[in-house]
Amino acid sequence: MDVFSRAARRTILSLAAHPGVRRWVGRHGMRLGAARFVAGETLDQCVEVLRRLNAAGLVTNTTLLGEGVKDAVAAAAIGETYLGVLDRIAAEGLRTNLAVKLTHLGLDAGEDVACSNVARLVARAAELGNFIRIDMEESARVDATLRIYRRLRSDGFDNVGTVLQSYLYRSEEDLRSLLPLRPNLRIVKGAYLEPPEVAYPGKADVDRNFIRLAEIMLTDGGYTAVATHDERIIVHVMEFTQRKGIGRDRFEFQMLYGVRPGTQLDLVRQGYRVLVATPYGADWYPYLMRRLAERPANVLFVVRNLFRR
Repeated sequence: MDVFSRAARRTILSLAAHPGVRRWVGRHGMRLGAARFVAGETLDQCVEVLRRLNAAGLVTNTTLLGEGVKDAVAAAAIGETYLGVLDRIAAEGLRTNLAVKLTHLGLDAGEDVACSNVARLVARAAELGNFIRIDMEESARVDATLRIYRRLRSDGFDNVGTVLQSYLYRSEEDLRSLLPLRPNLRIVKGAYLEPPEVAYPGKADVDRNFIRLAEIMLTDGGYTAVATHDERIIVHVMEFTQRKGIGRDRFEFQMLYGVRPGTQLDLVRQGYRVLVATPYGADWYPYLMRRLAERPANVLFVVRNLFRR
């Protein structure tokens, strides 16, 4: 990552916490282009998008956008909302699972609070034949996230997975410690602003670590969700799995709603499973800012929409 890109990413992520910018974008963001990345502010709007993606041969996940809930009662209410989402997915017959953030489910109110809330979702999903992905957040929350994941697995739940971020130095060690569980893991580059003490500052190092994590996971067991829009990495994974005789039932590609839809469909036509992460909700601003920071070229898309009538 060059100096300009690092500076742009840092600036965009710092704006994610700016209250004035947040209020302004909250009023105008959907017109400016947030709808490209967010499947509406309501579940009904999201369901329409999920149906369309499924009809095109893509599988999906969805999440109710939000994070940083510090009140246990509010977190429990969000858990109830997610139970309703699981029931709606089943009623609609959608090929969709859930991805959840532990801070949305009360991690900041206590680890046991978040674990209890996510355990209810995993149990309901198991009854419905569905799956829950526990998203990974900032580096300071990795230990708690992995502890909760391990607790759920030790309680006998196999329909739950989590995420490792290749920009963190620690991720290979975390991966190797999880391998005996034959986990379902999503490998991502990472979308938070982290200090160089814990995260690779250079894009080339992040990319190399991504490939290393993916190869370890693909070779040593479990199910691998390769979450990237990087064509070079996608081709590498395709060639690696073919060379090693790794079946396409052992992995999938994951991409974001609104990012490289043509590539998503092309991979499906080649016989690969492709999942599109399709979030919804009114609290979309932090999510949008992280998408812009991941690929600053997306800022140009938003700027162009400023001048559209």
